[in-house]
Amino acid sequence: MISKIPVTVLTGFLGSGKTTLLNRILSENHGKRIAVIENEYGEIGIDNDLVIGAEEEIFEMNNGCICCTVRGDLIRILGNLMKRRDRFDYIMIETTGMADPGPVAQTFFMDDDIKNALSLDGIVTLVDAKHVIEHIDDSDEVKEQIAFADVILLNKIDLVTPNALEELEARIRSMNSVAKIFRTQDAAIAMDHILNLGGFDLDRALEVNPKFLEPEYPFEWSGVYQLDEGIYTLIFNAGPDPTINVSLLRIANTLNESMQTTFNSAAESAVLAFSSDETALKPGEAIQAFGKWYQLQLNTNKSRFSLLIDQPGIYALFTEHHPDEFHAHLENADGNRLQAVITRAYKPDHEHDEEITSVGITTSGALNLDRFEEWLRWLLATKGADIFRMKGILNFSGMTERYVFQGVHMLFDGRPDRPWADEPRKNALIFIGRNLDREELNAGFNACLD
Repeated sequence: MISKIPVTVLTGFLGSGKTTLLNRILSENHGKRIAVIENEYGEIGIDNDLVIGAEEEIFEMNNGCICCTVRGDLIRILGNLMKRRDRFDYIMIETTGMADPGPVAQTFFMDDDIKNALSLDGIVTLVDAKHVIEHIDDSDEVKEQIAFADVILLNKIDLVTPNALEELEARIRSMNSVAKIFRTQDAAIAMDHILNLGGFDLDRALEVNPKFLEPEYPFEWSGVYQLDEGIYTLIFNAGPDPTINVSLLRIANTLNESMQTTFNSAAESAVLAFSSDETALKPGEAIQAFGKWYQLQLNTNKSRFSLLIDQPGIYALFTEHHPDEFHAHLENADGNRLQAVITRAYKPDHEHDEEITSVGITTSGALNLDRFEEWLRWLLATKGADIFRMKGILNFSGMTERYVFQGVHMLFDGRPDRPWADEPRKNALIFIGRNLDREELNAGFNACLD
């Protein structure tokens, strides 16, 4: 019998030190061949460039939060990893700071293929001892990250007083009394405290959330339709959002007694469809290729989209929101409204604080060091409270090395990295926070270019 490959999930709010810990794990002499899965919340990928160069395989997902639509990507990547399991013996998943670890852990219990090949060794949560107090009361993500942890690293202890540290640890123990807590600086920790933990505690996860094993989906409704070959019209009125994501899957040739079972299993296929390349459609355009995720742009008035059915059969329509919110329905070529044969509503997916956004900047050119430092001082002094996280790679005039930096609120840390060598020089940085002014950030940064 082939032994299961252990998986560790690294989680923690923005700027808690996850990438620093990951780099420590990859540089330790533990003899493990590690495949790394990176997930980022933002417009551009940065973390893959911040992870140390090693022989480990690194996979990056930056088109969303791993616990939302990207969960389909996670299933896909893990499945591909299993095809070459001889090349590694451990998997590390570093989640975005905005991730709820519950749905990530759920993946290892809900998908049969993954459950048979992989074992969730544990969830390691990093807590920023200085800044977590600003988010712990109003962030569900922070609470879930702490509650689901098997091990908690109370990190950056050098930035707080002993009394504040004692109060914070007591607060954390009140939220998770069974996790092992280690106090760390720069995420320095013995590997045997975070690897080979012996398995994620499913019983405790069910205590934290009795609905833990109920799947979360990136859609709230689905309906089954029997469609002949031809053109149909999907109609949406104005709703709570300016866009809605949908996917249409062909699930059977004809209606049969096992249709309910077929319909239920189609939901997992839809998860993978929702993680495929997104296609944005405007009113009047047509959905032609099935098994993809479409983002429909809605007008303030009635919006119509064509469904081109070239093969008769049973189709399942999955929608991000319940169609009642948009007075949505499907019509045939004669304008008659079609009723779904079967419908199902799903529990709402994990949602993020809508006020938290990201601004990514990617550009060529070299930066003037003096102008950049002056702009950065102004930015941190005036906007630092709203910048939860910033990180990037910069190209400074006269510097042969890449310059990497990371920041949390008003704290900033940067230093020269490896030489650019033959690598194309560029600037790539990301800001995550509240009240971010995209035009102002871009203008300020561009003014620093020579």
